[in-house]
Amino acid sequence: MAQSFNPARYAVLIVEDDALVRAEAVDLCEEAGFTAYEARNADQAIRLLERHSDIRVLFTDIEMPGSMDGLKLARAVRDRWPPVSIIITSGRVKVEKEDLPENGVFFSKPYPPQGIVKALNDIAAQIFN
Repeated sequence: MAQSFNPARYAVLIVEDDALVRAEAVDLCEEAGFTAYEARNADQAIRLLERHSDIRVLFTDIEMPGSMDGLKLARAVRDRWPPVSIIITSGRVKVEKEDLPENGVFFSKPYPPQGIVKALNDIAAQIFN
């Protein structure tokens, strides 16, 4: 018998420098049943990844202050934490499939909330299968 799906068993790390957009993304993830951590930049995100082994999804904006943008963060996460799935968003930068890390997903802002929830549920289904 298949293991029952419980999204709260893993966490989403939301990396977004705009506080309002970040809060909306956290609400979206939590309403869908996922645990959410939040960071304003890549440096904070790396520290959270080092402390929380339950993080299984990186949900990051591309443009942000700090030592690296969202694409560089995504590549670093792919190299250091291979099981972490990656969702990248941007309101200005268009990302082609070949620019994404392996198995990465891109959404243009404003992203459709139901599209994000579906992507999270698809990732969760892969984790638990």
